[in-house]
Amino acid sequence: MDLSRKIDIIDLPEDQLIEKLKNGDPASFEHIVRKYGSYILTITKRYLGSEADAHDAVQDTYIQAFRAINNFEGRSSLKSWLHRIAVNASLMKLRTHKRRPIDLIDDTPSLFDSNGKRIETDAEITLSIEELAIDNSQRELVKQKINTLPETAKNLLLLRDIEGYSTAEVSELLDISISSVKTGLHRARQALKKKLETQQC
Repeated sequence: MDLSRKIDIIDLPEDQLIEKLKNGDPASFEHIVRKYGSYILTITKRYLGSEADAHDAVQDTYIQAFRAINNFEGRSSLKSWLHRIAVNASLMKLRTHKRRPIDLIDDTPSLFDSNGKRIETDAEITLSIEELAIDNSQRELVKQKINTLPETAKNLLLLRDIEGYSTAEVSELLDISISSVKTGLHRARQALKKKLETQQC
């Protein structure tokens, strides 16, 4: 690629870059792949234990993004849009491995009594990753412990507490009910807290 043309693309405002992408400009596609490649790989690695699967999900992300670029309306940044596609691609990769779709950690107390009324206990934790990890070493420990949780619990924490998706969005992404998201997230947070407390003993 001509160096001056490459510099021109780098300096383009995002709306103009998106127009070029929509017009099928190959230099713009190359620029996007280079600019966001490592960022997207970081996202896919959060969900996929296999390096090869993570790289496959990156490729799937770009394929899906470039196929859908004409539908991009600019309501979010291009980076945010790619982020969501990467999460979807990662979750789709997990589904193709035909693992159990639901595993909500059953060794924790029920959140509801026999009449279906919500039980408020001191275990009703709404902790965030930031609250659990106040310095970098703790943050790294939290990430390690999340990775040891069952797959669905791990994904619930990643999507809700790390990625910041809403409960409804998590429900859609994981294809489970909103009540399952809430119950599973509560149990995942409890399990994570227990693992961290054990580590500190």
